[in-house]
Amino acid sequence: MKNLYLIITIAISISLFSTTLSYAGNDDRKSEGGATELLINPWARSSGWADANVACVVGLEAMYQNIAGMAFTPKLELAFTNTQYLVGTGIKINSGGFVTRVGKENGGVLGLSVMNMNFGEIDITTVQMPDGGIGTFSPSYSVIGLAYAREFSNSIYGGITAKIINENIANVGATGFALDAGIQYVTGIGHDKFGDRNRDNLRLGITMKNVGTSMKYSGDGLAFTGFSQNGTQMTVAYRSQEFELPFLLKIGASYHIKLYQNKASMPMNSDNTGSEAADDKNTDHELIIAANFTSNSYTKDQIHLGLEYTFRNYFSLRGGYIYEEGIESITTSTNVLTGPTAGLSLQSPISKDNKSSVIAFDYSYRLTRTFGGIHTFGVRISM
Repeated sequence: MKNLYLIITIAISISLFSTTLSYAGNDDRKSEGGATELLINPWARSSGWADANVACVVGLEAMYQNIAGMAFTPKLELAFTNTQYLVGTGIKINSGGFVTRVGKENGGVLGLSVMNMNFGEIDITTVQMPDGGIGTFSPSYSVIGLAYAREFSNSIYGGITAKIINENIANVGATGFALDAGIQYVTGIGHDKFGDRNRDNLRLGITMKNVGTSMKYSGDGLAFTGFSQNGTQMTVAYRSQEFELPFLLKIGASYHIKLYQNKASMPMNSDNTGSEAADDKNTDHELIIAANFTSNSYTKDQIHLGLEYTFRNYFSLRGGYIYEEGIESITTSTNVLTGPTAGLSLQSPISKDNKSSVIAFDYSYRLTRTFGGIHTFGVRISM
């Protein structure tokens, strides 16, 4: 049965990947899509190593990276992040959510996440009053996701997310619906169902994101008062052009290297489950090497490379690089990011009696060509 799952997974992955490549990265379609907030990672851990962890992401952040990783949640996880986007512009992104295991031991995991992007107060201007002075408005983008993931075998995990996208600009708005789906395949010996990687092992992951309806702006802001040829006053509404969601497909891999020492049981494993390592050994150091390829429908394709080092599950340090064609030069780059990313995490048990419950603080920085970069701060509680 395990081999059957693997064959089906590989077949579906190759089919989806080949189909997407025939459309993605097409120069003729670049910048034709909309809802680009779906391409912004609002979470601190995964953004700290360049979104490279599609194959090994776990917990709530998997709702953005690869929903299959949510299946590794042991019990409950809550998280909140604040992103100072392009420091100097006043743009802020707030994200939060939770994931919880449901049903019996072999049951699935449910998750809910909310992302809100706020652009601050902007002066209202008209042709007659180009300098403003008649009030302000505050644009707001939001994405709400409801997800389900589960274990299908000892090695295969999968999930699906339903998302509602809403964009409001003064008295004009647009709403859309999208689905994400993903799979993770875990190899190696000694991993358990909650992701305790007791041996060096390889992970594979694939996810497709933002498969959904087109969006179209509507509202009173697209209407104006005019006069017909006979002088009759009438209200006329502009027609807004529909735009597609930024569909993409990611495929990646990660390799986990653990170094052990002979000591008493550590307070938690890398996924906060409290499991002891194999052969009564415990991890002092863990290094994860990860990479993935992103095939975009309306922007350039990207290659993500990342490293994460963890010491005794109390401290993690991350770094990564996002590459796309032309990103090295300001004359050819079409991305505000320049490539390098970095991040770290600090976590500690909440109580001595229950060391699998932890509180963690996460941070990431993404270097940008203009403005002051992107800072993301997060707090996470696992129980």
